[in-house]
Amino acid sequence: MIYVIRHGQTDLNKERKMQGRIGLPLNEIGIEQAEKLRAKLQNIQFDFVFSSPQERAIQTAEIVSGKEVIIDSRIDVFDLGEADGLHVSEVKMAGPVPNSTVYKGVEDKNRFIERVFDFMRELENKFENEEVNILLCGHRCTTGCIGAYFNGIPKNSNILQYSSDTGHYKIFNFSN
Repeated sequence: MIYVIRHGQTDLNKERKMQGRIGLPLNEIGIEQAEKLRAKLQNIQFDFVFSSPQERAIQTAEIVSGKEVIIDSRIDVFDLGEADGLHVSEVKMAGPVPNSTVYKGVEDKNRFIERVFDFMRELENKFENEEVNILLCGHRCTTGCIGAYFNGIPKNSNILQYSSDTGHYKIFNFSN
């Protein structure tokens, strides 16, 4: 089974600021959210735990699983470029992402999806015929993209509809 979780709250989340690769560690609420998630998943023995390289995701994965985390940059947060750290109300968006004609360094949506899907294909090829429990910890964008890997990209292209909420998880299975 694949357990997909989103990192706990940080101060940037609390302040409603865009949080990409300049993110912060978990705040007190984020640690509490991770601890509550650990209690919900306490009966699951994770064989593998993968995380985005962002500190907030690593912290959450470690708290939830109690295991050493395997960091994979393919499930890193979407690069927001110059929009990183701005208040959500001031960011000019192009659909669900910052407008790349306004902000330099914004990652291409298709490249983002391809890197996350590449990670998922590798996991599937390696573990599809094994009975393992895998914990994946990422961000709203990566958990949404992982959901799209299993459910397909929606007609409106908004993969965020599949994302895991902070403090919650979704379960997927490669054999479905």
